[in-house]
Formats: sequence, C-alpha cells, structure tokens
Amino acid sequence: MQVAVIKYNAGNVQSVLYALERLGVEAVLTDDLEVISKADRVIFPGQGEASTAMRYLKEKQLDQLIPNLKQPFFGVCLGQQLLCEHSEENDNACLGVFPVKVKKFIPENISDFKVPHVGWNNLTELKTPLLKGLTDESFVYYVHSFYCELSDYTIAKTNYILDFAGLMHKDNFYAMQAHPEKSGLVGERILKNFLSL
Repeated sequence: MQVAVIKYNAGNVQSVLYALERLGVEAVLTDDLEVISKADRVIFPGQGEASTAMRYLKEKQLDQLIPNLKQPFFGVCLGQQLLCEHSEENDNACLGVFPVKVKKFIPENISDFKVPHVGWNNLTELKTPLLKGLTDESFVYYVHSFYCELSDYTIAKTNYILDFAGLMHKDNFYAMQAHPEKSGLVGERILKNFLSL
C-alpha cells in the first residue's frame, strides 16, 4: 500500500510518519501532485497557522488537487481545519471540502477554561468504520485554539467550552482535530482503521 503524507511546511509531520512506521507502513512525505494522486491513502497532518498553510497549498496547486482526490483521505489537526470552508484564524478561506466553519475558542470564564485546549479529552457519539472498536470512553490528545463547528458531517464530538466536531466524514474524506499519533492505543486504532478502509 502506498501512503502519501502531504508536505506543506506544517509542524508535527514527522511524528505522524513515525506512528505509521510503528504500524509497518513506510509512507512518503511529498508535495508532488502525481505521487499524491496515485497513492492508495493520503494523510494531511499538521500544526501551524491556517493562512500560511493555505498560501503554500496554493503555490503548489495542492488546493486544486486535494478536494478532487478519490482515495481515502485523512486530515489531522490543522489538516482537518483546512478541509473546511473558512477559518476565523486570520479570516481565511480554506479548501471547502466540508461546508463547515472553523471558529476560535472563546471561554466564558477564563479561570475555568484555558485556550489553547491542550491535553486528553474523550470522544462521544461515535459513528462510521473509522471509529470501529472505540467507545465513548476513548480519550485522544488535543492541542488547538480553533475548532470545527458541529454539522451533519460530525462523526464524533468532544466537549471543551462547547461541543465541537472531534471527527468528521464526507465521502472519501475523514478528518480529526486531535492527534492520533499522540493518542496512544486509541490513536493507533484510528490510524489502523483508516488504513483498512
């Protein structure tokens, strides 16, 4: 199986490659349109800032390629947010795969909630084969200041200040706000499920 991890100068990519390696998958890190198009699976990870990431995607014409891919595709953290239509982070238009807005956490009481949301939190209302074998007691690891709104595409929720889309699914596109590569056995199971879709 050929797995392409999209290179777009975002952080945290190496840990995703290591996580795949632990599963026996030797993925290729690339921004080559042809390599990505021919891959059996595509993973779109990252940490960083939305407008900078979108600028790189446009320079490499990845903004045109990604929404038209047909193989199983997995956006992670910033990768999930960039698959949405708009982010409040620097008022940025994104890829538009999911007709969903990305908003900034605004705590009602700063003493109760800190932003960014960092640490372990559980998933609830799990749906689709991507989450096979997991339960509402499954915890994953988050690091983010922006969140994807709930929608018809939400396949798992998480609550921090409010309910938000922990995971989303539309056609061949899957997306997750937390970091599977930092989420222990739960994250490993999600990656395995994705690779076997």
